[in-house]
Amino acid sequence: MDLKSYKENPKTAYFAAELERLLAEEVEIRELTEGDLGDLAREDLARIEAQKEALLAEINRILDRDKAEEEEFVNEVVLEVRAGAGGQEAALFAEELAQMYRAYAEERGWSVRVLYESKTDLGGYKEAAFELRGKGAYEKLRFETGVHRVQRVPATEKSGRIHTSTASVAILPIRKKRSTEINPADLQVEFSRAGGAGGQNVNKVETAVRIVHLPTGLEARSQVERSQHANRERAMAVLSAKLEALHDEEDAKKHADLRKGQIGTADRSEKIRTYNLLQDRVTDHRVKESWHNIPAIFAGRLDPIFDALAAAGGGEATASVEEE
Repeated sequence: MDLKSYKENPKTAYFAAELERLLAEEVEIRELTEGDLGDLAREDLARIEAQKEALLAEINRILDRDKAEEEEFVNEVVLEVRAGAGGQEAALFAEELAQMYRAYAEERGWSVRVLYESKTDLGGYKEAAFELRGKGAYEKLRFETGVHRVQRVPATEKSGRIHTSTASVAILPIRKKRSTEINPADLQVEFSRAGGAGGQNVNKVETAVRIVHLPTGLEARSQVERSQHANRERAMAVLSAKLEALHDEEDAKKHADLRKGQIGTADRSEKIRTYNLLQDRVTDHRVKESWHNIPAIFAGRLDPIFDALAAAGGGEATASVEEE
């Protein structure tokens, strides 16, 4: 019971004060009776216990509602894509996924900014991160975290052999209130020159920032802003979001029995979806549903998939990632 935090929260302060009063009354009864409880004392203690439970239930209801509302109305996320298994094909797939989400965002009128990009020599993303901002951004994208898989015949494959490649996606909500405290001593900060468009200032001054959280190895980068300070602030916001996502993932694993089969546990290692170009089919393994017209899906027509995931958001879908 964190009475101090309950008292500091304006929405729970009244209930916390009542809870504190009941706790004091309980102590007083026990001290007056010195452990020799009569019927009246036992009745009083039972009454106090029932009132305490009711107050705690109300406090938890308020806190749970606030947390749900905060998540529901987060309108800024960081989309991170990273090439997985499959070499150059994986890098090309990672870039296609990024463009797919960007097309969806632009169709909805969201703003899109590149935070950083790391490309291979032949094109495609080793990794990249984007800031998406707009109404319902997290609500729509919250189930996209995980490993995505593509099955197709690469353009360079003369024998017609099917290749399987993967790329990972992470959706990180940027919340105004951060629950994770970061010790500055745990950070390694590096500065470098940002590449790409942006004018002479971007290329001549070390404005790009990379921050590593040493205890976890998590890192965040930003090269979009024109000043070192602004990029550092942006990178810190991303790092904070990553640490909170890691905390949520670890918490979900601790309660694996309760969360078994649920969608949206933020486990980045989970294979969630396969894009089979030969059969023109996208299959989400968590809801065991498939959709056709992959060109349209890659062009950002994602609402049918998102709607199915939202409908099954707390359900008992199980994932089997093997396709025939």
